[in-house]
Amino acid sequence: MAQGHIHDCIIIGAGPGGLQAAIYLGRYNRDVLLIDRGGGRTWHARHIENFLTQKAISGPEIIKTGMEQARSFNVKIEKGRVRHLVKNTYFEVYTQNESFLSKYVIVSTGANDNLPPIENVHKFFGTHFLTCVDCDGYRTTGRKLAVLGNSLKTVHLAFAMKEMYTKDLTLILYFLAPPEEYAEMLKEENIPFVIGRPARIIGVEKIEAIEFQDGRRVGCEVVMSNFGYKLNDDFLAGLDLKKDREDFKYVTNREYESSLGGLYIMGPLTGNDQAIIAAGEGATAAIDIKKRLLEYLL
Repeated sequence: MAQGHIHDCIIIGAGPGGLQAAIYLGRYNRDVLLIDRGGGRTWHARHIENFLTQKAISGPEIIKTGMEQARSFNVKIEKGRVRHLVKNTYFEVYTQNESFLSKYVIVSTGANDNLPPIENVHKFFGTHFLTCVDCDGYRTTGRKLAVLGNSLKTVHLAFAMKEMYTKDLTLILYFLAPPEEYAEMLKEENIPFVIGRPARIIGVEKIEAIEFQDGRRVGCEVVMSNFGYKLNDDFLAGLDLKKDREDFKYVTNREYESSLGGLYIMGPLTGNDQAIIAAGEGATAAIDIKKRLLEYLL
């Protein structure tokens, strides 16, 4: 059992939601510990162009500046991976080597993309190989695009990309043959589709083509991949938390408090994976925690 100092709030994850919550709680002069393992989707984001007042900023810039800002309000930041979390009288947060106590906990650990096993994918990830329409769809405008996946959601994505960004696109499906009605719609929309397993991305500084295992090639400048993402939530496995119908994302109230009182969850673990939305969620949770901490005085 964890023993020792009791924090007002422990924040797990230094993404936009966690950092925004830390800044708010720090400005309330609360005892805040932020634990971050490093990495994450925001850290890998090369271009964030939809954050108010920022014409273009990288994910690392947001995180580094946010950490400096949080520290300026006396937020303690520790690097570490949370292994598990339990609640008794207080929350007990366990990392690899330490344990901590807190009255409240905010979880903002985000997700990691499911990247297909294609040679050179990491070389172009975040610049020409993209995974988020809301984040990077605009960057495909007017360019030769390949939409890559293996589900009907990928087919719908191809229709959406043509409607919003570029008429020059090819749909690549690993082995899914679109139902007849979808195949007809693709034909009507003049969207060619290819079935096959990509082996490598061809290109030096820019993508030139996707090459399949059988040697076929599809020329393209950018790729929008549609294989979803994995939530960074292993440490929550021991808690009986309410989830959605798909048993994937967590259900919270308007202040982002989960079904376990005092535990707040935000970002892609509960909804949209957008930096600006997560920041708003972090501020909302922090304000609610501030109010509830004051209840101790009443």
